[in-house]
Amino acid sequence: MGDSPLIASNRHHTPPFRVLGRVYSLIEAETDREEKMIARRSFIKGASIGAIAAVTSGAHVKQSHAQQVPNSVGTEPPKLRAPTDATDCHMHTYDPARFPMPPNPRVAPTNATVEDYRLLQKRIGTTRVVVVQPRNYSTDNRVTLYAISQLGANARGVAVVTPAITDAELKAYHAGGIRGIRFSLSDPSSRAVTPEMVEPLAKRIAELGWHVQFNVDGAMIDEMASMLRRLPTPMVFDHLAHPPLPAGVDHSSHKIVREMIDKGRTWVKVSGAYSNSKIGPPSYPEATKIAQAFVKAAPERLVWGSDWPHPGLPDNNKPNDALLFDLLTEWATHEATRNRILVQNPEALYGFGKPA
Repeated sequence: MGDSPLIASNRHHTPPFRVLGRVYSLIEAETDREEKMIARRSFIKGASIGAIAAVTSGAHVKQSHAQQVPNSVGTEPPKLRAPTDATDCHMHTYDPARFPMPPNPRVAPTNATVEDYRLLQKRIGTTRVVVVQPRNYSTDNRVTLYAISQLGANARGVAVVTPAITDAELKAYHAGGIRGIRFSLSDPSSRAVTPEMVEPLAKRIAELGWHVQFNVDGAMIDEMASMLRRLPTPMVFDHLAHPPLPAGVDHSSHKIVREMIDKGRTWVKVSGAYSNSKIGPPSYPEATKIAQAFVKAAPERLVWGSDWPHPGLPDNNKPNDALLFDLLTEWATHEATRNRILVQNPEALYGFGKPA
């Protein structure tokens, strides 16, 4: 008798014990190479600055340390000053040089490694981070585990798994900083998991204290409502829970998410402004209306995320991450509320400040 579809789809997955060992071996191997690369970049940067100074001698040149962040437009910092321990609760890394990607119809961003992401942290001022497994890597979570290991105690992660994973492997992921599993379900052509896998996996991760994270549109929330109400774990909805436009907060899915928030075990990421607005920047008015409704109803159940490197957008249409961060001043007008969204809520959901 042949393997079941679930087992067959995971026949070639690498056990996390080996994954973690290979990841940490790779870290050591990369250290010398990266130190040499940094030294080379420093030399080139110094030479470039010298050349510019020579060309502009005698002219007044305003000094600036602004640096272009890959997959983001602009170089200016946000007007909003990030509080100490501010957390970016939603970003991805893509590192094909270290971890090749399996075939996927979804186009992956380039220049989106841990090293590239650190430039975004420097620009917007966040120091803690949650690395979310991207769809292009399916259930090969090595890229996410590696990013967590590089970002250290200030990093947690969300993996993508199927029921074929063993309990021992789940515990190994926990040791590597994973705190939840993600179901990105809207596009059947690129997804690695299915709605039928949600409930069996939720029952297994409950004892680890993990949550189930959903990247779905509002119509799917309506379809899965009965199952969502049964889950034994906390739930997190990405990107304002994607209520269809123009209905937005008047859509039935928004009411379902609000109901589950009121029961005390559901969180929402106030992120993905561009995926919740047809009008777009600078104010993203439709997304702003949805975010403000969540802030008014339950600020204690919200976290913020950049969604860098913005995989849903083409290279020629990336957003301004400083502007996206500044939206928080309009979404949550009180500083204490913003600090809750950026610091205290992520501590409660992901366990920052506690041993990984």
